Amino acid sequence: MIELRRLYHFETHRECLSGKTGQNAFFRPQSETHPDMRIPLRLAALSALLISSLAQAADLIPIEVHRDANCGCCKKWITHLEANGFKVEDHVEANMSEFKQQHGVPPRLASCHTGLINGKFVEGHVPADQVLALSKRDDLLGVAAPGMPMGSPGMEMDGMSDAYQVIGLKKDGTDVVVADYPAH
Repeated sequence: MIELRRLYHFETHRECLSGKTGQNAFFRPQSETHPDMRIPLRLAALSALLISSLAQAADLIPIEVHRDANCGCCKKWITHLEANGFKVEDHVEANMSEFKQQHGVPPRLASCHTGLINGKFVEGHVPADQVLALSKRDDLLGVAAPGMPMGSPGMEMDGMSDAYQVIGLKKDGTDVVVADYPAH
């Protein structure tokens, strides 16, 4: 678009020097666009906007979230994920216990909702940065923030938070602490 503007000003200057236009043609403000350039400039701007929008949509990280219909904190966690670059596919489940069992979430790591990303589970109010880190951990089947820790994403309450850990479930069935979050 900058190149189009430069071309326009060059053409205006050339017309002025050749005497094809009035005396003030060279001194036209930039806001006065030559009528022949209005449509291409608009198309260029629209194209740039469209390409930018498509690039942003392509960069979103897909995740499925399965939750109970009556859980408000689950919706807040979804909002947290979306604000951090995830494209959430929201599913309401009739039986979350059965769903968790089918997807390998041990009862000791259970929380209110379960995310699925790249074949791994994300249980409970796990911060978005830990969801991203999960993709780099081939040794883990999933991660969890067991229970519903106050202050975790989706469980914010007047600036207060409990200390909590994000636990990873290794392929051999053992747990490993992948992140510690202090109380505030």
